[in-house]
Amino acid sequence: MTAQVTDSLRTNRVEGLLWLDLTRKCQLNCGHCYNGSSPEGAHGALTREDWIKVVNEAAERGIARVQLIGGEPTLHPDAPTLARHILGIGVDLEVFTNLVRVTDEWWGIFQHKRTVLATSYYSDHPGEHNSITGRPSHGRTRANIIKALEFGIEPVVSIIDCGDDQRVEEARTELAGLGVKRVKVDRMRPFGRAACGSRQEMDLSGLCGKCGTDRAAVGPDGTVSPCVFTPSLSVGNIREGGLGGILDSPVMGATKALIRESVRNGGGGDEDDGGNKCNPGTVPEECSPGHPGSSCTPRN
Repeated sequence: MTAQVTDSLRTNRVEGLLWLDLTRKCQLNCGHCYNGSSPEGAHGALTREDWIKVVNEAAERGIARVQLIGGEPTLHPDAPTLARHILGIGVDLEVFTNLVRVTDEWWGIFQHKRTVLATSYYSDHPGEHNSITGRPSHGRTRANIIKALEFGIEPVVSIIDCGDDQRVEEARTELAGLGVKRVKVDRMRPFGRAACGSRQEMDLSGLCGKCGTDRAAVGPDGTVSPCVFTPSLSVGNIREGGLGGILDSPVMGATKALIRESVRNGGGGDEDDGGNKCNPGTVPEECSPGHPGSSCTPRN
């Protein structure tokens, strides 16, 4: 199976992205989390075999990149096995982690040549950073950013501007001083807990408009949606059907059309920032959190 998947990927490779939204469990309790993850969250119903099946189907389709996200993906017990499987079949891997706790096993995965390490940072001031994450996380995240650099890893660091005169530029300057070359700044988006906290409804015009085109997200319960920002926009469930059939279904087509209409009516879309509207990873650029120059990061 592995050889077949790898051969398929080589011949049908597309610049697509599949988010594996592994868990709602996270050490942090960020007030703007796009899916409401917290220490009280759960991993969901999918088994290790379910996740591996999804990855294999994505690779057979030619999807070139898979991102592990959450919640905190490194807390999921099957995540290391899944990460090694992704790399083993020739698919590029990104792990979007809060870098609060990193085991030796994860440092090994992060050092793989096809792995991208992405994280979020909020302020050079520990108190401000911690008030945003809801936990005393600043010291650990900062120390692990430094450790990554010492290992020769070039992390992608996203600064989410939550308002209230947050020390965004100071944080950017600090990161540059540490040696971080890939830093992006994004504003808080009205999804998940951020929307509830501001009493807003989910605003689809904040998306890039390319959601569902060679990209999709799979949630902890198997729900497939066009974008990791919008887990409530279900187009199917991988426990009830294959990934390929869901991505090619009329429901996916109608949902993509709804998103694009919302983006057009809301004046958003790629025209705003040269094609980098939505960024929960690194590739494709317009839909990749943590990539420099983008303006839409779904990570807490």
